[in-house]
Amino acid sequence: MPPIEDYAFLSDLETAAMVGRDGSVDWLCVPRFDSPACLAALLGTEDHGFWRVAPVSGGPCTRRAYRSDTLVLDSVWETPAGTVRVTDFMPPRYQLPCIVRVVEGLAGEVPVRSELQLRFHQGRVVPWVRDIGQCTVAVAGPDAMWLDADKPVRSVGDGTTTVWEITVPAGHRLALTLAWAPSHRPEPPAPLSVPAETVLKETVDFWRHWSGQCNYQGPWRDAVVRSLITLKALTYAPTGGIVAAPTTSLPGCIGGERNWDHRFCWLRDSTAALSCLLRSGYHAEAAAWLDWLVRAIAGDPADLQTVYGVEGQRLLPESEAPWLPGYEGSRPVRFGNSAVGQFQLDVYGEVLDALWLSLRAGIPMPTHVWDLVQELMGFVQRHWREPDRGLWQVRGPRRQFVHSKVMAWVAADRALRMAELLGRQGASGEWRALRDQVHRQVCRKGWDPVRQSFVQSYGSSALDASALLMPRLGFLPARDERVRATVRAMRGLGHGGFVRRYAQGDTHSYTADGMNGGEGAFVACSLWYADALAETGRSPQAREAFERVLAVRNDVGLLSEQWDPDAGRQLGNAPQAFSHIALIETAFALSAAPTPERR
Repeated sequence: MPPIEDYAFLSDLETAAMVGRDGSVDWLCVPRFDSPACLAALLGTEDHGFWRVAPVSGGPCTRRAYRSDTLVLDSVWETPAGTVRVTDFMPPRYQLPCIVRVVEGLAGEVPVRSELQLRFHQGRVVPWVRDIGQCTVAVAGPDAMWLDADKPVRSVGDGTTTVWEITVPAGHRLALTLAWAPSHRPEPPAPLSVPAETVLKETVDFWRHWSGQCNYQGPWRDAVVRSLITLKALTYAPTGGIVAAPTTSLPGCIGGERNWDHRFCWLRDSTAALSCLLRSGYHAEAAAWLDWLVRAIAGDPADLQTVYGVEGQRLLPESEAPWLPGYEGSRPVRFGNSAVGQFQLDVYGEVLDALWLSLRAGIPMPTHVWDLVQELMGFVQRHWREPDRGLWQVRGPRRQFVHSKVMAWVAADRALRMAELLGRQGASGEWRALRDQVHRQVCRKGWDPVRQSFVQSYGSSALDASALLMPRLGFLPARDERVRATVRAMRGLGHGGFVRRYAQGDTHSYTADGMNGGEGAFVACSLWYADALAETGRSPQAREAFERVLAVRNDVGLLSEQWDPDAGRQLGNAPQAFSHIALIETAFALSAAPTPERR
């Protein structure tokens, strides 16, 4: 398979597709981000589904780029016969999802080939393919994919592969549209009836209007706007939920087992997502994310999960797909995520921090949400002493993770701030006592005087990059010598100029996380390190750390979850919301842009 960084992505704000430099769409789930894939070559071979539109001569494109401030992708091939451009996009949902691919001759006459091989149910089910009028339709179970082209297509081989070939002279344009519909509908879906040029203009206008609302004016505006577009494109528009990534099982280590399904919404991302949206001027998106959050967590605080589906669903059973060999042999391929069943104390702090941030931004808090605050705090009061799985959702034993305790402090602190702002007293005295008690315990048990650093868990000497968040969260000021010493100690997690989230192993200096093999440096942690350097007065080093991260974005500005400095390649699911959120936050921090006080 091509390197992960060879992929760009498209989105219609309800699902997404991954497009390689060779013009092949190797990943598509319809009709939602978390639906089964109908193109799954990304996790296997072409036999598991792909759609390539490229010159017959093949090979990667000569150059490609998103049109400025949009998610419309232009890929250009310069061949001995001439030059051709393929423009790929997914229009913001036209009732049903579709991908439009416009082929345009720029010079000479270029033979172009479209080859579509659909495989439903995660690359497993071969559909029934037939022609209906001018369209070709592939059907399997509840799903149908309709292909419409400006020139007739034909089936080849066993009839399950659809081919379209034409020589494109300069100045000529042709379009292909692939749309999903429920298989019980006998007629072609509505998107196929709209001219491609009309849909293209509407899509460009939509993204440029949206991007134009960004209020960041610092030196890294292009990177910030691209990250905001990515975050918007990872938002499930009907509910406001933001998925961590549009892919599953792209590995943290090539050939390893650290392969997770990230097509869901993590509470871990709540505050950071809200913060960067509000800072950037996107209050409507921030309010939609908050609405999703409140609906998703409604119920007994004891049932609060770490991750939810795009509609707030709680059941995300994890299964494996043995018929898929995995990206570069990285198995197992997983669908669903069993982290839903973990106890993760830090999410209570994340939720209350997000509610506080939204309240400070002027987003109204209904009475029932204040009732929720009180219920969440009641749970934290009863359970904050318990070990949990931690921020990183380790599959090893529960521990007294320092970051989890810090977030229990955050929960109490933000609840107190909300009570003061709303003029409500409630259990403020108890919350204040809890905040002080947690703070004392973390400073006593979470600090390693030998290592001169806050560590990952009580009784351990293992470092954890989450300690870099202490000043941002307000737990300790950046001028505190313990914070400064912790930032210095994080060089122990350094890897080729980047930062790992922790070191894997089985001693007190490492983390036994229940998984085999290692992983790359974590992009978000590398950005947290840049923030911490700036907060502790080392601005030149902070900018260097930030620029290193910017340099490993792919050619269209996208970041995955991790970076391998040794192999010089991206790792993990991509594009990763957590990485792009952290990029936006760091750009604001280093630009010293005027923003409302957050804490």
